[in-house]
Amino acid sequence: MTDRFTLARLGDEGREVPVVRVGERTLDARPLTADFDGAFFAADGVARIEAALGELPELDAAEVAGLRVGAPVARPGKVVCIGLNYRDHAEETGAALPAEPVVFMKDPSTVVGPFDDVLIPRTSTKTDWEVELGVVIGTTARYLASPDEALAHVAGYAVSHDVSEREFQLERGGQWDKGKSCETFNPLGPVLVPAADVADPQALGLRLWVNGTPRQHGSTANMLFSVAHVIWYLSQFMVLRPGDLINTGTPAGVALGIEGNPYLRAGDTVDLEIDGLGRASQKLVQA
Repeated sequence: MTDRFTLARLGDEGREVPVVRVGERTLDARPLTADFDGAFFAADGVARIEAALGELPELDAAEVAGLRVGAPVARPGKVVCIGLNYRDHAEETGAALPAEPVVFMKDPSTVVGPFDDVLIPRTSTKTDWEVELGVVIGTTARYLASPDEALAHVAGYAVSHDVSEREFQLERGGQWDKGKSCETFNPLGPVLVPAADVADPQALGLRLWVNGTPRQHGSTANMLFSVAHVIWYLSQFMVLRPGDLINTGTPAGVALGIEGNPYLRAGDTVDLEIDGLGRASQKLVQA
């Protein structure tokens, strides 16, 4: 049986190196690919990594420890998000349960590393948190016949933080994209876990803390629309291409739904994790 592995990218922003994590070891993936991008996934990259694990050179642990962790996927072609996909989150925000997935887009340049700072936009007073299961597409999906076909198109899963500015999203003309596309508003990672190593994407616990205080504690079992349904549904309206990222919604516990609305401020720290996918942490700073 092949050792379980995950994909990561290390190094300064814009100069990340693709690596493979196998236990405590970090392997250099550059003999196989220049980066973990759409072209890599389109060329069956995850399977090629698995086949080459015994041949990839190991990187020095001390050197690796000092490197920044980037997002595990480079330059997603698009980031597609699903809103109100947990019953408890819809209820806490006073929204009606959707009959179909609520779809909006997020600027792909918002994707940053899992430990990078998150910038609070100028004039913002309602910057909010949302832990989400991120799904990375591995093969092109268009007009899928049913949800049964959907998961075969997934390359892997990652922790995704769909940071939101609620005033921009809900009070400034009704355009959700405006409250979702601010700079640094999508930390991703620390790793991409191959789809084959996630037995059931509908059985993952999600948790988030703000300054050490638990705020979100949910499970993907409570999604209104499953990962498979979401991929199938989206494929009826757009082509999902290798390297695209789908944010699948957040459980209850966001600032918008808490009495007093304790929105994020400069100096706050957000920690988040998903079962089997790792843990991330970001500091909030003023743009």
